[in-house]
Amino acid sequence: MCGIIGAFELKQPASSLRSQVLEMSKRIRHRGPDWSGIFTGEKALLAHERLAIVDPKSGSQPLYSPDGKVVLAVNGEIYNHHELRNSLPDYEFSTQSDSEVVLALYLAKGPSFVDELNGIFGFALYDSRDDSFFVARDHMGIIPLYYGEDEQGQLFVASELKSLEGFCTTIEQFPPGHYLYSKTGKAPQRWY
Repeated sequence: MCGIIGAFELKQPASSLRSQVLEMSKRIRHRGPDWSGIFTGEKALLAHERLAIVDPKSGSQPLYSPDGKVVLAVNGEIYNHHELRNSLPDYEFSTQSDSEVVLALYLAKGPSFVDELNGIFGFALYDSRDDSFFVARDHMGIIPLYYGEDEQGQLFVASELKSLEGFCTTIEQFPPGHYLYSKTGKAPQRWY
């Protein structure tokens, strides 16, 4: 069990939201006592609270693409990550983490890769190359994920409801088997 926080569609500099995202992340620290990480870009923030199960030495998150332009935070487990790794011979994996395969698949195939995942997961990915984001939840909804907006219309995602309380004016459960890709709209879309 880990925990993630994401902040997208920012109406103010990400640096001014950093302390808020850290507070949101602190509310779910019990989900991942082994590591806390945060990415603060120009237009997005991602935070991760890690419980080290797979690759405890080098699987810290958020994870970054080799060029540092795509960032990922995952809560869950990708059961078929070995097979998926083998299908991506051109990608240089930097960890043994099952989560890194999500990043590699996105870089190779774009958001359609989600059909290939077998596992339980909730993740948030930010692509600074085109200021897009991609959020998804496993088809059974085993891994919790919530999303909400604040008064300015900034979008937040979190592993637990309590991370969003007091910061968002609207909060909803992210539906199982859905994804949200910023290039195709603001509402989660069914993929499974």
